[in-house]
Amino acid sequence: VEPWGPEPEPSPGAQYDLSRDRAALCLAVIRDRPGAQRDVEALGGLCQTLGFETTLRTDPTAQAFQEELAQFQEQLDARRSPVSCALVALMAHGGPQGQLLGADGKEVRPEALVRELSHCRALRGCPKIFLLQACRGGEWGPGPSLGGWEEKPSEATRASPLLEPRNNPGGSCDQADILMVYAAAEGCVAYRDEKGSDFIQTLVEVLRATPEGDLLELLTEVNRQVCELDVRGPDCNERRKACLEIRSSLRRRLCLQ
Repeated sequence: VEPWGPEPEPSPGAQYDLSRDRAALCLAVIRDRPGAQRDVEALGGLCQTLGFETTLRTDPTAQAFQEELAQFQEQLDARRSPVSCALVALMAHGGPQGQLLGADGKEVRPEALVRELSHCRALRGCPKIFLLQACRGGEWGPGPSLGGWEEKPSEATRASPLLEPRNNPGGSCDQADILMVYAAAEGCVAYRDEKGSDFIQTLVEVLRATPEGDLLELLTEVNRQVCELDVRGPDCNERRKACLEIRSSLRRRLCLQ
């Protein structure tokens, strides 16, 4: 007997039931990304505190990004005990058009990974959280006092072929109950130094301080704090700022504690 069933239509103000198991997957390129290990450790500790059973894979190739996500989905579908929430953290250099760069320098679209997990039967009607710490282009931001380390793809990776999702028939993806949080606005760089990234470190601090809060409200606070940070890149003396991008198709309030 499948451990999941049809989801009732949510009522206004309803909250996701997170009383069942929680699962997290962290795919992080550590090589040549100073501070990335700090992000992995900080996010891993937070996930443990919030009750997520976490799988970590470091320095995945572009193909491994997709394979690990597919395996994560299959494991969730095969569980005897139901899950109520999934969190996927993707950390890597970013390509010029928002692609993720694997440890091999090849590219995979993050949207392909989202679509992969949207097929998960065990997560039907459950929140699926994606955290993306990567550049989404080469722009520094909208103006002065708007930096840190700029993650730049090499010329070789700019020409790498993109990996597309496996078995993605049109119209079969459920796009509801997905929350995506990008470390940078579209077309812009994401900032990180040897202490970690502005996005992940601030996220961990805010959620540790108020773990019972509504996640969308907490993310708004994370964005406010990130936007107020002044940072400098190693090859730029101007102080600059970053801005997160939050995309949500959640149908209920999401509180992780």
